[in-house]
Amino acid sequence: MMNERVRVRGVTIHRPIIYGNTAEAIPEEDRKNSKNPDHTFRWTVALRSPTTAPDGKPGVVGGADDLSYFIKRVTFKLHDTYPTPNRNLDKPPFEVTETGWGEFEIGIRVTFVQESGEKALSLHHHLKLHQWGPDGGPLDPSAPPPPPSPHAVHSWQYDEIVFNEPYQSFLNILMKHPPTPLPNVRKKPVPPHQSQVGSASDADAEAPEFSAVMEKDEADRLEAARKNIAVETDKMRAILIAKEKELEQLKKQVEDQ
Repeated sequence: MMNERVRVRGVTIHRPIIYGNTAEAIPEEDRKNSKNPDHTFRWTVALRSPTTAPDGKPGVVGGADDLSYFIKRVTFKLHDTYPTPNRNLDKPPFEVTETGWGEFEIGIRVTFVQESGEKALSLHHHLKLHQWGPDGGPLDPSAPPPPPSPHAVHSWQYDEIVFNEPYQSFLNILMKHPPTPLPNVRKKPVPPHQSQVGSASDADAEAPEFSAVMEKDEADRLEAARKNIAVETDKMRAILIAKEKELEQLKKQVEDQ
């Protein structure tokens, strides 16, 4: 038992998550009968596993796996105008549903199970209520808000929580719960997010879905960016060498005078 509280050197293990929100416009008739008639949207912010359950609720992104085996609590910090802005959730689903009219930053604090010995993780998500721009990017913040979209608005971020040299007891827990693999085929649109400009073009009519294809696309984008940086670095190196040669020639001309 004592060995279970020893960190396993040289071992790194990760668990994928997604966090973000889905928002829908509240019909005007429903707003009239509500205690908050000025609230124009109903939204849900959540932290889930990235793979969508095949028998899950329509419109729900992710959530195939129960993450409570390594997550003890998720705290969502809403805007201070909401009653009890700190929402603590000690069991799945780790999500909060509210109504409102404006977008704001939501703090997300992830507390891990005691066996992990890990510090809490802090994340941030900008609540997205209005549809994305025509190119898949955010709308111009200086422009007036557009009319509510007839479809649900999605904004989701994929991330991986990395545990370096975990305790043996915690590693045993993680190994007993492998994450459900992402589908190898892209059947639905990629979940839109500010880090994935252009991903929202097809995401209006149906709920998006994360897939292994998305991971490959992201890897391809990173490799392309790496190559571009290498090319630019070579250009700057050539310029620097040319300038150094020019400087040496000028020094020699001065010495010869």
